[in-house]
Amino acid sequence: MKLEERRELAVLEAVERDEQITQRSLASALGIALGLANLYLKRLVKKGYIKCVNVRSNRLLYLITPNGIGEKTRLTYEFIDYSLDLYRGVRKNLKAALEPLVQSGLTSIAIYGTGEASELAYLSLREQGIEPVAIIDVAAGGRFLGMTVQSVADLSATNYDRIIVASLDNGEAIRDELVRRGVDRDTILLILHKLGNSVSTSNEGRERVRKHT
Repeated sequence: MKLEERRELAVLEAVERDEQITQRSLASALGIALGLANLYLKRLVKKGYIKCVNVRSNRLLYLITPNGIGEKTRLTYEFIDYSLDLYRGVRKNLKAALEPLVQSGLTSIAIYGTGEASELAYLSLREQGIEPVAIIDVAAGGRFLGMTVQSVADLSATNYDRIIVASLDNGEAIRDELVRRGVDRDTILLILHKLGNSVSTSNEGRERVRKHT
């Protein structure tokens, strides 16, 4: 499932939940730029999946159309299949990477990220009998999987053998930025999924790390 399709599904779901949603709140919910949120809305309007109603001179109302509901259903089923394949692929890749580490006693593993891929990485660690020693993300300070989310700067004070970059689309870019910040490249593990046609955007990955660290 392509990244664009996942985002279109997220937009359709957001509009169905709240027809008064604004472009700014949509961008924030999806974690994308305002201009990109506007682009997706325009694209879905053009496809006939969303109807845009001008209720006031400065206020737009977004309504999901019957065709939009049908497309959301189709994408939802596709996303379920994608997620199952993704889980199996991530689990297989991480198992192959983690088993030699466990045999060598290298079991202090940190996870970078707080999204869907991070949950998959966490489950894979648990299957190997490993609890992560830290959760790292640009949005530090919150809680994820029962742990306090730390910043990249906190890694220097963390005793870890490996760090899993749990990103489905920007793993290589995030890895390169971590290396630039002093993390040993040999300690970084990527989730090497080969599913769908997700696009990796280097600039986006670097910006995510820079923005909050």
